[in-house]
Amino acid sequence: MSRMENPGATTTEYSVPGLAEPVEILIDAWGVPHLYAASQDDLFLAQGFNAARDRLFQLDLWRRRGLGLLAEVLGEAYVEHDRAARLFLYRGDMAEEWRAYGDDTERITTAFVNGVNAYVALCRDDPSQSPPEFGLLAYEPAYWEPSDVARIRSHGLHYNLHDEVARALTLRDHGPEVEELRRRRDPATHQVRVPDGLDLTAIPDDVLHVYTLATTPPWAAGGAPRQGLDGSNNWAIAPSRTATGRPLLANDPHRTITLPALRYLAHLSAPGIDVIGAGEPALPGISIGHNGHLAFGLTIFPIDQEDLYVYRTDPADPHAYRYQGRWEPMTPVTEEIPVRGGDPVTVELWFTRHGPVIREHPEREAAFAVRAAWLGPGMAPYLGSVDYMRARDPDAFLAALRRWGAPGENQVYAAPDGTIGWRPAGRVPVRRGWDGTLPVPGDGRYEWDGFLDIDELPSVRDPERGWFATANEMNLPPGHPHDNATVTYDWYAPTRRERIGEELAARSGWTVEDCVRLQTDQLSLPARRVREFLAGARGTDGEPLAAPVAAALDLLVDWDARLTADSAAAALFEVWYRRHLRPALLRRALDKLATTEGADSGEGADSEERRARALARILPVEDVAADPRIDLDLLAADPDPELLRATLATAFDEVAELLGPDPAGWSWGALHHARPRHPVAALLDGRPAPDWASLGPLPRGGSADTVGAAAYGSGFRQTTGATFRLVVDVGSWDGSVAMNSPGQSGDPASAHYADLFEAWAADAAFPLLYSRERVARHAAATVTLRPPGGSG
Repeated sequence: MSRMENPGATTTEYSVPGLAEPVEILIDAWGVPHLYAASQDDLFLAQGFNAARDRLFQLDLWRRRGLGLLAEVLGEAYVEHDRAARLFLYRGDMAEEWRAYGDDTERITTAFVNGVNAYVALCRDDPSQSPPEFGLLAYEPAYWEPSDVARIRSHGLHYNLHDEVARALTLRDHGPEVEELRRRRDPATHQVRVPDGLDLTAIPDDVLHVYTLATTPPWAAGGAPRQGLDGSNNWAIAPSRTATGRPLLANDPHRTITLPALRYLAHLSAPGIDVIGAGEPALPGISIGHNGHLAFGLTIFPIDQEDLYVYRTDPADPHAYRYQGRWEPMTPVTEEIPVRGGDPVTVELWFTRHGPVIREHPEREAAFAVRAAWLGPGMAPYLGSVDYMRARDPDAFLAALRRWGAPGENQVYAAPDGTIGWRPAGRVPVRRGWDGTLPVPGDGRYEWDGFLDIDELPSVRDPERGWFATANEMNLPPGHPHDNATVTYDWYAPTRRERIGEELAARSGWTVEDCVRLQTDQLSLPARRVREFLAGARGTDGEPLAAPVAAALDLLVDWDARLTADSAAAALFEVWYRRHLRPALLRRALDKLATTEGADSGEGADSEERRARALARILPVEDVAADPRIDLDLLAADPDPELLRATLATAFDEVAELLGPDPAGWSWGALHHARPRHPVAALLDGRPAPDWASLGPLPRGGSADTVGAAAYGSGFRQTTGATFRLVVDVGSWDGSVAMNSPGQSGDPASAHYADLFEAWAADAAFPLLYSRERVARHAAATVTLRPPGGSG
């Protein structure tokens, strides 16, 4: 295989084995590749080749992490990660696996992988063509098997093992009243019941250590899971409420801010398919976008697809567990993990009838395994989109969703005839007589009874109000039989959806530009609600306020509750609410619980230590989109002016330390910023990272509570948000817009590595061109792929 470049021109040619005919790729000014092929076989081979051309190191790292092959190139420190990943591979029959998707998913995936391998071969033949990460880490990219795409499961979004365990540990250590302060359930009337036979004391604090290793990249900040962080917004607007009389569809998935971007935009055109949008670069097809007949978008519908099983093990054999009155042996699988610079490490993986064993606790005669729907056939994350991306009308799209497995998604769609709709999709386990909110004994009493039929979930077509929106909130209608058709009780907070609904319901005449503004909306509903209590902090007794309190109130009382990057009030509010007010409200609630119950109500360090542990358990991690309803309910029940004044004073002082004493010089963006980092920086064993391994910082508005989601950690660096956004002008396809930050390419030498970063940080969008004429007009480069020896 060879690569031929025409010096001084924007045309590059490659000879690519496996192609039957040439494929033309026009790359537009924003880095979006538009692939034109004579057949779908050639098209998906070209998609794989082009994805590798732009994102090879990202693809290679994704594959190695998923298959448990990091230690092979990164050394012994990654053996534990590799063992964990191998526990969560699909290990079933591959023929059954491929049958579970669309009819030609195996063929498409094989073509895609052949394309990836063609580019891998080019780089192995000529290492100068490899992305620089391989040189820094001194290894070669690896070849793929088609089954790799389907067998890797640990990169998806999974629910709700962390919720189960956090709830169990809180109940174990602090009781149900403290659990009510930790997490809001939906519906709120649902009562948590400890399953019969479950011994909460048998669950160790580190029970999810192996699961977390398997599902969290080792180069992620802190290596810790961030539950409640990955959300999304989407909506569809009917012609009756738009300025043009055409439907609009908008989608902005919220995921970790990464370098390169998680998603990759592409346009795939061949006989029988003409689809544009985004997917994950390691997967064939498009999962969010349109195909000239239908627009489609998704947000997480957080189906409870996981359970932790707690086993009583045989005192004489820790690898046998009690099941239906007898001792049942675990199944061992022995594998070798290759290790760079050392001998292979032999590891033993253990499985029960429910799934992989993640923790053994022989001193308590206990073991723990995970049952996950996403380990079954047809559950590779997002691979089901290969089927629905070619649907030519809503009915075909809904039919394809019957085969969608994981993750659970709110799928919205819109067609040029004016049809809009919503259909939740994903495999929902049926639990008879138990609810999935806590771990359960693995003795046979708590088994799944198949899965709900998709028709047992609600759906909407052409809603009377003219729009439908989702933001991961509990959106099952009144009267839904939660007990018999349980989806989950651990939904996301409704804050973003409430704000979207406010805006969509307020007026008609919506445009593409209006949708972009709503996607990046920075009004904080918690801030607006908290502001209502501030008048009471001024007091009525005529006593002068302390200077910091008076200054804080001057900033906040008449503020518009928008967390814009240039706002001084936004900086003060976020520091006050998250670091001072919320902890004070929860601490006060814990103190009241202790006093009311008489538990630990005596003097002494033990009581204080217990309350400190309880507070640490219920305080959300800073970059998690915590549920503001808990805080707001506590504040509404007792808006104590002294508590407000005390916390305002300490918050004002903290911001003064961070930004200087004069509020006139404060701004939220001076604290809150985006600085994406490349994983290679964490893999260099202390060696200096290249300049391109991080970008920014750039100032950012918003928070985890705003529609324009921008969660941040303890250093105010944005950790998650919508790096990819899409608004589709349905029927006038060239009027659609998108954003993908920091750029389309993962190659630091590419002009499209970080060219969108500043525009994204400024909440802008670029044209998502579709017609061949418009694409050609804005083409910045052409890549031609030819069969070996072919002249085209």
